[in-house]
Amino acid sequence: MSFLRIAAVSKSFAANTVVKEFDLPVNKGEFISFLGPSGCGKTTVLRMVAGFETPSSGSIVIDGQDVTKLPPNRRRIGMVFQAYALFPNMNVFDNVAFGLKIAKKPKAEIHSRVMEMLKLIHLDHLAERYPYQMSGGQQQRVALARALAPKPQVLLLDEPLSALDAKIRVSLREEIRQIQRQLGITTVFVTHDQEEALSISDRIVVMNGGRADQIGTPSEIYNHPQTRFVASFVGTLNLIDAKVTDTSTNTILIGDQQVSLKKPLGKTNGETVTVALRPEAGSPAEGAKGDVRISGKVTSSHFLGSVIRTRLDVGGATLSFDMFNDPGVTPAVIGETVTLKFAGDDLMVVAD
Repeated sequence: MSFLRIAAVSKSFAANTVVKEFDLPVNKGEFISFLGPSGCGKTTVLRMVAGFETPSSGSIVIDGQDVTKLPPNRRRIGMVFQAYALFPNMNVFDNVAFGLKIAKKPKAEIHSRVMEMLKLIHLDHLAERYPYQMSGGQQQRVALARALAPKPQVLLLDEPLSALDAKIRVSLREEIRQIQRQLGITTVFVTHDQEEALSISDRIVVMNGGRADQIGTPSEIYNHPQTRFVASFVGTLNLIDAKVTDTSTNTILIGDQQVSLKKPLGKTNGETVTVALRPEAGSPAEGAKGDVRISGKVTSSHFLGSVIRTRLDVGGATLSFDMFNDPGVTPAVIGETVTLKFAGDDLMVVAD
């Protein structure tokens, strides 16, 4: 049975429906990320779970209790915002202690819990400092400790890393995940950053236009996107229009070349399908049999640090592939013809 259940929730502001029949069960201790572009509804869903917005329809259930109409302070929710939202007139200790003081906990319990949280985030030596004396990463750690101090049932994080620089984002997201695992707290994390979602989530909800386009593990989302939107939003991907030529052999026409896929197409001959293919999936063919092969003329080659990305013209269709930047690798020359090989299941047909 799910610990957190977002059940067929919709939200409208006047005539504008921003969340549409959103449904998601979340297991106890699970780390879920809502991933999507700005305006897709991910923060609105989070705010409905927190109690800052009321669903137009549907319900929110936490640990078997319907909390849809309960105010935020009665939901046992901890929330971390994009802006650190620390009280500038309070030091670190008092910021973390704030929720415990509101709950009228005994002084000894407050001190013990605050120091426990500060040790958890490795800032116990900065308990007397004020927010303006701390870096952005340190302030966000304090905000996390404040959210966790009252022992919430669910932790909500609304793009908590977006205001930080790249290196701090990477280290802090790993720290958040480590703390979440250590505490075993059910967590929902909102982000527009695909790398963040892929690196720390148990499951990802890819949102588009107020709906969940796909829900799955990071591997499922990346390797087996179900829609064109998911395929294009998560990672770098070739999206190629192809025509079905023979359903009995799952054969399609990409540019001017016939290619057979492993999985049934579920289409009829003559229909157009969208084929998704990761750039890293292809490699130069070296005589191996049984692979899918696609040939094309090199139109460009770009050095991207760890990889060299080469673009091919395949009978009018464009196909990019990556090769590791290895001293023994010779970059393709513009104008030459290159044949690539792929595993049959590297080519995926996705829905529009």
